[in-house]
This record gives sequence, structure tokens and C-alpha cells, in this order.
Amino acid sequence: MTIENIIFETDNYIIQAPEKPFIDRLEGGHIRILPKFQVSDRTKLSPEQAKEYIKLSMIVGEAMKIALGRKGIDIGIVNYQDMGNWSVFKPEGPTMHMHIFGRAKTATKQMYGEAVMLPQRETGFYDTFQRLTDEDIEEIKKEIERLLASAKY
Repeated sequence: MTIENIIFETDNYIIQAPEKPFIDRLEGGHIRILPKFQVSDRTKLSPEQAKEYIKLSMIVGEAMKIALGRKGIDIGIVNYQDMGNWSVFKPEGPTMHMHIFGRAKTATKQMYGEAVMLPQRETGFYDTFQRLTDEDIEEIKKEIERLLASAKY
């Protein structure tokens, strides 16, 4: 997996906007949290790594909703999914990572209130989906930094 469009990183994790998202930008967008180490699932994390993982997910989801909301994207809910299924047959096995999906109330492809559809990439389902823009990424990054400095986090 290549790492592009980095939004933020810590010693243990990279937060990035995928080049080929599962949710179109105008339908809420898509961000991933990737560990900088090989781990198959969250049960293999140390307590410190697990706390950081969950804390980052909270911050990223909140930052995404606020930053994209300022751009007129009507995110009504944020979905969080640990994944790794597509790599189960690779020699190194699955690598846990989290997908964070904004779910816009006005969505027409990944409908609000329904489960996210995640067909294999080869189907072409995602081909027209737009990634977060560089400006979106900058706004989300600023919001992450603001939230990290807040009393809540």
C-alpha cells in the first residue's frame, strides 16, 4: 500500500486521504488511519497503541465533519471501519487499518442511512469517485491540530 495525501502522522500512525476513495468527496469523503507497523487486527495492539488508535479516530472523524461541513458537505454521520480483508491472502497477511467515512445526507451513490458498499476495485464502482482536495486535506489537518490542543483531547 502506498502512502499518499498524508493529512497527519504520529510516531505510530499515518492519517491519509486515499487517492481512490470508497466514498466520493461530495458524499462525505474517505480517510484512513494506517499503522506504521505490521499488525493483523486491533487485538494485537498494546494498550497504548489501542488508546492512540481510538483517540485518533475520534479526532479525525470530528475534524472531517467540521472541516468538510464548512465546505458545504452535509455529513450527518461518520462511519468507522477496521479493515484488512483484501490482504488476507497476501504472504504478510492482513494489515489492520481504519477507514473513516463521512456520510452526507445528500449522497446519491453511497446512500445516507445505508451500509457502505465495498465491491472489489475491479468492478469499476469507484471509478468516478473524487478524492478529498488538497484544500480539504489542509482544512482537516488544521482542525486535527486544533482538536489535539483542546481540553477534550
